[in-house]
Amino acid sequence: MPRGRRRERGGGGGQLVLSRFFAAAGSGGQRGAARQTTSEFGTKRRTSSENNEPCEKKTEALQSTVEDICNPLKTLDKKEPQKCEKPRICLQTLDRLREFSSDSDQLCNKVREDSFQEKQSMSLEKCSTIMGRSTEMESPLLSWDTSPKVAQKEESHCDLSQFSASLKSYENTQNTSDVNLNKRTKSIYTPLELQVIEMKKQYKDAVLCVECGYKYRFFGEDAEIAARELNIYCHPDHNFMTASIPSHRLFVHVRRLVAKGYKVGVIKQMETAALKAAGENKSSLFSRKLTALYTKSTLIGEDVNPLLKLDDSVDVEEVTTMDVPDNYLLCICENGENLKDRKKGDIVIGIMAVQPTTGEVIFDSFRDCASRLELESRVLRLQPVELILPSSLSDQSEKLVNSITSMRLRDDRIRIERMENLHFEYSHAFQLITDFYAREVPEITGPQKLSVILSLDKPVICSLAAIIAYLKEFNLEKMLYNPSNFKRLSNETEYMTINATTMKNLEILQNQTDMKTKGSLLWVLDHTKTSFGRRRLKKWVTQPLMKSSDINARLDAVSEILLSESSVFGQIQNLLCKLPDIERGLCSVFHKKCSTQEFFLIVSTLSRLELEIQALVPVIHSHVKTPLLQNTLLEIPELLSPIKHYLKILNEEAAKSGDKTQLFKDLTDFPVIRKKKEEILDVLSKIQLHLLEIRKQIKNPSAEYVTVSGQEFMIEVKNSLVSSVPSTWVMVSSTKAVSRFHSPFIIENYRHLNQLREQLVLDCSAEWLNFLDHFSEHYHPVSKAIGHLATIDCLFSLAQVAKQGDYCRPVVQDNRREIIIKNGRHPVIDVLLGEQDQYVPNTTNLSGDGERVMIITGPNMGGKSSYIKQVALITVMAQIGSYVPAEESTIGVVDGIFTRMGAADNIYKGQSTFMEELTDTAEIIRKATSRSLVILDELGRGTSTHDGIAIAYATLEHFIRDVESLTLFVTHYPSVCELEKVYPEEVGNYHMAFLVNEEESGEQKGSEDEENPEFITFLYQITKGVSARSYGLNVAKLADVPEEILKKAAHKSKELEELVNVKRKKLKSFAEVWKINDSRELQKWISACEPEDERRDSF
Repeated sequence: MPRGRRRERGGGGGQLVLSRFFAAAGSGGQRGAARQTTSEFGTKRRTSSENNEPCEKKTEALQSTVEDICNPLKTLDKKEPQKCEKPRICLQTLDRLREFSSDSDQLCNKVREDSFQEKQSMSLEKCSTIMGRSTEMESPLLSWDTSPKVAQKEESHCDLSQFSASLKSYENTQNTSDVNLNKRTKSIYTPLELQVIEMKKQYKDAVLCVECGYKYRFFGEDAEIAARELNIYCHPDHNFMTASIPSHRLFVHVRRLVAKGYKVGVIKQMETAALKAAGENKSSLFSRKLTALYTKSTLIGEDVNPLLKLDDSVDVEEVTTMDVPDNYLLCICENGENLKDRKKGDIVIGIMAVQPTTGEVIFDSFRDCASRLELESRVLRLQPVELILPSSLSDQSEKLVNSITSMRLRDDRIRIERMENLHFEYSHAFQLITDFYAREVPEITGPQKLSVILSLDKPVICSLAAIIAYLKEFNLEKMLYNPSNFKRLSNETEYMTINATTMKNLEILQNQTDMKTKGSLLWVLDHTKTSFGRRRLKKWVTQPLMKSSDINARLDAVSEILLSESSVFGQIQNLLCKLPDIERGLCSVFHKKCSTQEFFLIVSTLSRLELEIQALVPVIHSHVKTPLLQNTLLEIPELLSPIKHYLKILNEEAAKSGDKTQLFKDLTDFPVIRKKKEEILDVLSKIQLHLLEIRKQIKNPSAEYVTVSGQEFMIEVKNSLVSSVPSTWVMVSSTKAVSRFHSPFIIENYRHLNQLREQLVLDCSAEWLNFLDHFSEHYHPVSKAIGHLATIDCLFSLAQVAKQGDYCRPVVQDNRREIIIKNGRHPVIDVLLGEQDQYVPNTTNLSGDGERVMIITGPNMGGKSSYIKQVALITVMAQIGSYVPAEESTIGVVDGIFTRMGAADNIYKGQSTFMEELTDTAEIIRKATSRSLVILDELGRGTSTHDGIAIAYATLEHFIRDVESLTLFVTHYPSVCELEKVYPEEVGNYHMAFLVNEEESGEQKGSEDEENPEFITFLYQITKGVSARSYGLNVAKLADVPEEILKKAAHKSKELEELVNVKRKKLKSFAEVWKINDSRELQKWISACEPEDERRDSF
């Protein structure tokens, strides 16, 4: 093994030298020990004479002192001439030790004499034995000079300090090398592994992809995670498990890991091969640096963006559909103002939600009770993909977070990032935000922005501080520079209140069966053509408007699109088809994380839109009448006007291929690139001039440079003429027919050319970032233009909804409390049924001045729940600005819709079904106003009959008498219907109509004693009056409950019903007796009641 290899391995080399020498001096001359030492370091050769050597008899051992070892010439005088070589061998050994100690970095500070005084007696014969062994070892030590002259020269310098210095040096070498040792396997880490270990210490919670040439590698636990999640091969390599992926598939695998909930870091090489070869550190490891971190909310950049692969032939819509959902990063901060409120669970909560992919920033602050319904409604509305939470939250909030995250599949689960509580303390948050806006924001308006931030509530400021600290890891904090773009989520004066329970019960964003969009109100209304339009519509659906002027402006625009015969709307709609997600693309440009392909796609798309809409401006002026449509369309060209300048600068082919060196057409604004290109051209011209000299040298006037396998400027010579090639030329490659050479001039200039080319790439990358920075100055106006396009897309979508037959424009009024719907239909069920046209329309007439409460009874499965949902959804649609599924509709603006429906417990919150029911009801009682729509479905059913009736009665009376809200109350308790008598003007009793098929029920009777459930036909029509029975046995029959159980249940039902009727008659008779004052009347009453008493007794 070469000497260099042994020294490179650190302590291992020192261990080899010392083991050999000290085994010779102190092993007692045993062949086994020598053989063991030799084999331990890989020298396995043995001669036949060594293996078959007879065992020599032990002679009397000569006692020697340490002086004898250090001064072997004294020993020589006492010995026979033929044995004079033996001490000389020991001297050679000492010489080697001295040479070893002189190579050591550290000298001895303390002489260890004791370790050598213990070994005073040594046999010189043993030295001879070891000598014999040593000559057979293949070791670089034998190349040292062993002449007697050298031995005599060094003799006088031999003392104990040489040994102690060697030992000390060896121990120090061992200690320093321990840093690079794997403690588990005792093997040495490679330089790359040490580099990875250092990176991993900085980013412990991330899965790191390390660029190594043409692939990205994972190490250790990261490799095992990658193998498991990406289904790739993982294998041991040196000290770590490792797995790898090709570099061109990085974005696919990073996205897959992020979807599983991991934080993924991309580490890239910061040096190129040619520049490194020309630098001072050419023999060292490539420097690497973390260039990007990705999580579910921060998935932005050229490493992960599918737009990288787009060209004109690709359907943009197909690629971008997976990016449609919002990617909110939500930070939650709690502020328990006092201990009493904290114990009750009441708390002030501040939230900050950012969407780095679109640049949106939302905040809110609110007081919440122990049920955390307010927090839940905001989480459901935003549907974040990632949460930032303090290390300790209140128990109620922790339960809510667990319940929300547990409902989703793993790939769709919300990622949770915990941060130290210090980040959420106001003093720390104040300092961080002050530093950020006063120092880091690169504008003179920083202090003004700081004052805007500090006017926010304290929990919001704490949330913002945590968001800033988190986004700095990803270099995405730039989106927080402008507080004027921050928007409050809940604005009670601007948007209708729709809490979490209502959103789930009305299935506004997703159905309750499989939690998908199909079957929801959003699914019915969504006919958008663009991704950014789809996101805008989702906001509209969750935030219905409160101002009738804004609502009617949208309705006017939808009506014009629907009824206009002008072709301008068709042309505008065609512009929206198959647009890429320019909103996210623009944000990627803003963060300087986009590729040249993506930038060109975004800029060319925006430029095309600007030109085409500009061409339509005269037609828009003449044919578009609605202010909302006209102003929005006319503003777009003006906002997009700066874009064409940037498109002119770019070279289309270079942008599409990703070649930054040829990206800019005019280099007048890029002097660095121009200078570097001139240097490259100068070298190329020199190489071309050199070709003339080459032709003379090889006497071939037609010789030309050839390029093979990336090697340029080679001279190809036939093998028969190789003798004419100068001896100084270097052969690069050859075939059977030809050989290819580089001349010394070419070698030198080709190396210089490659250095210049790689430096040009680095300079172009730096100029590219500056170019993006300059473009970002227009971010806000361009973003506003994209917002206008999203609004246009939403209006076209609502117009498409209105084209579905039998939709009408609702009349929306500010100053009236009423919901009047003529022949309304459930919008979702109506679409699901399709052309079968089976949905039965129903009419609603609620008025704050008249009948404002409907108590609805009727048989199970009669359509009660569908009816009340239909009323709520039509109200939501009207205030969004959409047409509604009805013949006529008049809606007074509602400030909130509150619902209590369904029956389900909440295990994560530790609440039973009835507790959930009453918690929702209590929240409605607190929040509802006279302008609200309240829907209560079967309140009180989760407990005993008496308690249930009492709660239902008292709650409904509270809404009738105190709240005065528009109310739909579904119940199976006939006692509750008596409120109509108490409040005849405000309350009306209704039921879902049905038919009892008595003939079919009679045919099923086997005997007089045998009872069968009635056969019910549902009419699904809301009808005035009370339904006396709920006909639950009919549902049991539809559910295929066994016949025997049905018959028994029917018999028992009749028995209990008769018993109740008897009790009712007795009460009625008692009331009549109480009013009798005459004996004759009493006698009449007795005679009338006697037959009935007898029947009762027989029963």
